[in-house]
Amino acid sequence: MVKKAGVLGATGSVGQRFILLLSKHPEFEIHALGASSRSAGKAYKDAVSWKQTDILPESALNIDVQTCEPEGNFKECDIVFSGLDSDVAGEVEKKFVEAGLAVVSNAKNFRRVKDVPLVVPIVNPEHLDIIENKVKKSRAEGKKTGYLICISNCSTAGLVAPLKPLVEKFGPIDALTATTLQAISGAGFSPGVSGMDILDNIVPYISGEEDKLEWETKKILGLLNKEGTEVVNIPDEKMKVSAQCNRVPVIDGHTECISFRFANRPAPSVEEVKKALREYQCDALKLGCHSAPKQTIHVLEQEDRPQPRLDRERDNGYGVSVGRVREDPLLDFKMVVLSHNTVIGAAGSGILIAEILNARGLI
Repeated sequence: MVKKAGVLGATGSVGQRFILLLSKHPEFEIHALGASSRSAGKAYKDAVSWKQTDILPESALNIDVQTCEPEGNFKECDIVFSGLDSDVAGEVEKKFVEAGLAVVSNAKNFRRVKDVPLVVPIVNPEHLDIIENKVKKSRAEGKKTGYLICISNCSTAGLVAPLKPLVEKFGPIDALTATTLQAISGAGFSPGVSGMDILDNIVPYISGEEDKLEWETKKILGLLNKEGTEVVNIPDEKMKVSAQCNRVPVIDGHTECISFRFANRPAPSVEEVKKALREYQCDALKLGCHSAPKQTIHVLEQEDRPQPRLDRERDNGYGVSVGRVREDPLLDFKMVVLSHNTVIGAAGSGILIAEILNARGLI
């Protein structure tokens, strides 16, 4: 049965990407759209300044935009995707969860909460066990429970994708450095990055970004406690992460130059690292999820790849590209990672999370 989906922050950049992905989806249909009071009461086509390269989907054109309150058409939704700005997301999303709705959020507000899964669906879907335990308990009591799942920061998604198979195969990583070259779409439309700031330029600072990379990585690669009710982050003394983040004049696609060291000795060879990356298969593919990448990680052998314009659309933006895998003279290995920041780094992650939830009977 097709599930009813709502989108909060529907006129913004992430909200638009949610709508575009949902419009082509066999498991979900757009049922409710929410935005600010300025847009409420208008048909979506009249409320939005559409910025996607595909045309505005017919399925969304004439849907009346509501305020972001858990009432009206939102009450009937099986899943709600939030593309809200963090300035307003916290209070709004809390209301929706308290109203018994399932929310997948792109905002940062609840990412640090231990019993809120922070999920990159091609990396740590096992953290959704927290939600399964909540749902099973409420169903046993004859109740309906709302819950919240957070999508990671867009740059974190690309960083952890190649780390997960390597940690599974060769054990923990105890030191990691990452220098990012992040696309302007990651800043959204408003206020975004002005053309005068980014054209012919690189901006070596993105507010709050380095901190997110340094702690989110430790939660995503962390483990659930014995009760399966919360995530235990990797402690600082077990894994040191250092990040530097830069905004570059690229529309879509975050590039990251990373170096890392394994805790266990001896370290694997370069070919063993490449083999582990190539052979990694995300659980979403095993579940038969519609959007799951056929090849989770693409290992590229060309010396000058990956490149955003050439490689960001691999597996419709759900696959991650890795190139220049080589030994590092200070740590063990270094490589270049590319991910589509508005697909697997944002709205696409939310859609794939919902597909996993649906496959597991949680919505």
